[in-house]
Formats: sequence, C-alpha cells, structure tokens
Amino acid sequence: MTDKRQQSKTPPKKPNASQKSTKKKSAHISNSKIHDSSSKLIFGNAELCSQFLRNYMDMPALKNVRAQDIEDVTDRYIPMFTQERNSDTVKRINLPGKHTLFFISLIEHKTKVDYNVSMQLLRYMVYIWEDYEHEMEKQKKGISRTKGFRYPPILPVVYYEGTGKWTAAYNIKDRILSGKTFEPFTPDFSYKLLELNSYSTQQLIGKKDELSLLMLINRLQDTTTFRKLNLPEDYIKNLSENSTDELLEIIAKVTASMLRHLNLPENEVEEFTGQVKERKMAELFENFKDIDLPAARKKAREEGHAEGEARFAKLTQTLLNANRIDDLKKALADLKYRQELYMQNNI
Repeated sequence: MTDKRQQSKTPPKKPNASQKSTKKKSAHISNSKIHDSSSKLIFGNAELCSQFLRNYMDMPALKNVRAQDIEDVTDRYIPMFTQERNSDTVKRINLPGKHTLFFISLIEHKTKVDYNVSMQLLRYMVYIWEDYEHEMEKQKKGISRTKGFRYPPILPVVYYEGTGKWTAAYNIKDRILSGKTFEPFTPDFSYKLLELNSYSTQQLIGKKDELSLLMLINRLQDTTTFRKLNLPEDYIKNLSENSTDELLEIIAKVTASMLRHLNLPENEVEEFTGQVKERKMAELFENFKDIDLPAARKKAREEGHAEGEARFAKLTQTLLNANRIDDLKKALADLKYRQELYMQNNI
C-alpha cells in the first residue's frame, strides 16, 4: 500500500429541509443504536468493506473487489430489520462479467451467541430475492417465470466480536425439527462466520490494511491488553501516512469508542483521537502507556456525574416550563422513562 486510497469525488446530494426531518425521524425509530456500533462504521465504508471481502473471506471470486464495486443498499431493506438487528448491513457487489452479488453482514457484539441467526439470515435472503424479482419484473413483465431466469447469489456473513466461542448451528436445517425423513424438503444453506478473536495479532498485522487495525482496536477489552499491544513501527507508519482522511476519521471514532469503554476522561479521548487524525498514530499507542489510569477514571467519573446533573437540570426546567409535573415526578422514580424524556426533548 503505497498510494492514498481514492475517495469518491461525487458529493452526495443535499436533502431539502423536509427530507432531512423525515430521514432523521426514520433513523431514530429504526436504528437508535447505530452510533454505538463501531462495526456499523466499518461495514458502512466501501473501502473497508472491500478490504473485508478481499482479505478475510478467502474466496477467489472476491479477490479483486474494489470500493467502487460496492453499493450500500441497506436502507432499501430496512423493513426486514428489527431493533435487535440494527447493525446489520446489505451490500450490492458488482462482480466482473456483469454479475451481481448481495452481501449480508450480521454483526454480533455480545459474548452471548444468537442461536437463531441462521433463520434471520434466511428471512433476509428471501426478502432480497423477492425484491430482486419485483425489480426485474418491472423491467420485463413475466421474466421471473421464464426458464433462464436466475436469482443473484447472496453471501451471508456473521461477524462475531464476542469473546465466547461461537456455538450456533451454521446450517438452517439444523434448526428444523424433522430428522432425515423431511431433509430433502428442508432449506439447506450455511453462512460464513468470521470470529474477530480467531485471528492472532500477528495475523492481523500481516494484512497491512486499515481494517486489521480496526479489528485490533475493537477487541481490546481492557487497559492491560492495550498496553501490551506492541504494533510494529512500519505497520503504524504505513497506515498513518497512506490512509485517506475518511478512513482516519473512522479509525478515530472507533478509537474514541474503545477509550470511552476504558473510562478515560473526554479530554483525554479527544487528545488521543486527534493524534489519529493528524497521522500520529504511533504517538497514540506510545503515549497511552504513560496514562495514569486510576486518576483518569476518577476524573472521568467526576465529569460524568457533573454532566448527568446538568442534563437532568435541563430536563427538569423543560418539563416545568411545559407544566408537565406528572411527567417530572415519574422521571424521578423511573430511569427508563427519564431516558425516554431525554430523547424526546433532545437533551
């Protein structure tokens, strides 16, 4: 990797005011946890997604996939997502020879395994095939009933960030109570599993791409592992110098998420992520070793307490101004309801 990766030169169209309002409301309803998901940032970026397909899937057909071959069509399939599945993504991949591949990524964050993931994938796949059929029918009525009509292939992938072993069934037929008798009449497909913790540090470093660094950061669970993360100087230097500003921004956001998980004060988080954006990642990993973590955590707790007090004071004033005394009384006793009021009032 010697050249900076190309970024899209076509600026996105700016929505008008009504579109902005509708879009914001829709995102809030269907995907309220999106900002908590570093993996959503990763799979939402075409370059990182292409790195994932090229370097981690071990499939010859995907070895030459480029960022410009990938179209994010997740919004098209939002109706099939549930609140629990709000980090999942769907991509349309343009392969050589005018072939289309749909790539579904299911992102599992928790240590607890989701044993029904194969059924969820089957629902996604059927939904996508039905949508494709309708799209083709609009172009040529009756084409789906012809002998030569074919549905596009779908690559279902589970990206697992948990620390526990993945023990869910890979094949949907293992979730069907039928035995051998009805096996010929039962759907038969498997998904591809990528376990974040199945890679050694050296294996990830050997990939030499931004995604490998993000995966290393994502699996840091405590300060001890962060301090022991001894990354080669040339690996960090190469990524710092050759990554696009867009990718550095994603690395900074994922780093910030990890540092907040370690309870660092916000000013420390901003200082470290600033080093990423300034292409000084080597300093980030070096300077972290000198942080007095007990003192930093105490400061973070104090800052968090003060922020919480200010937030509740603002909510109280808002409710009093609106003469919503009953809501205020309920908020005092019910944390869940208080959180709902924060969201309703953008506090």
